[in-house]
Amino acid sequence: MKILLADDHALIREGFERTLNALEPGMGFVHAEDRDTVLAKMQLNQDVDVILLDLFMPGVKGFDLLSEVCDSYSHIPVIVISGTEDPRYMRKAIDNGAAGFIPKSASTDTILSAIKLVRNGGVYIPPGMLQKKAAGTNAGSIDPAQAMTTEIREAAARLTVRQREVLDLLGRGMANKEIARSLKVSEHTVKIHVAAVLRLFNASNRTEAVVMAQNAGVIDI
Repeated sequence: MKILLADDHALIREGFERTLNALEPGMGFVHAEDRDTVLAKMQLNQDVDVILLDLFMPGVKGFDLLSEVCDSYSHIPVIVISGTEDPRYMRKAIDNGAAGFIPKSASTDTILSAIKLVRNGGVYIPPGMLQKKAAGTNAGSIDPAQAMTTEIREAAARLTVRQREVLDLLGRGMANKEIARSLKVSEHTVKIHVAAVLRLFNASNRTEAVVMAQNAGVIDI
């Protein structure tokens, strides 16, 4: 089996490769770290069996790359790997052509089973995410998701104009260096603005902040 691993973090790609090779030796892997590399590697490796694609990579806005890859290589199944376990992202990924959705917190056995299922023509959706969807449907008078949306929108209203610009560019998948170049400020200044956004949103990292903002409708998915 030959797999394209697309994630902007080398440690994550290498971790996936080591883990999967340990479970099933003899697999082949192609690595890609951003949109341009994904498209270039796919042109040269159209014999891959499965694509593991991270949603949040430099140069990628929302689900654009997923749709592009699914449209151009419809014969190759794509599994989204993501740090978020939000059911809305899972559903949108499937709607945009993904054949599966694997949270990065999933066990190694689960990941391998999902890859095999998708390769054989199936669709993999984590049972836990389906349960979250059902729980949200049966919520009582206090909707936690709605409460979170309100909280994030209130936090977004407290962002400065520059912080909001940085958040919008984070949502487009830009790295700090790209944001600095776009806004004509130093990379250090960008880091300060990113830290302020994380603090206001009570987010642990930039990906979580973007997910929160997108779910609340503060920035476009």
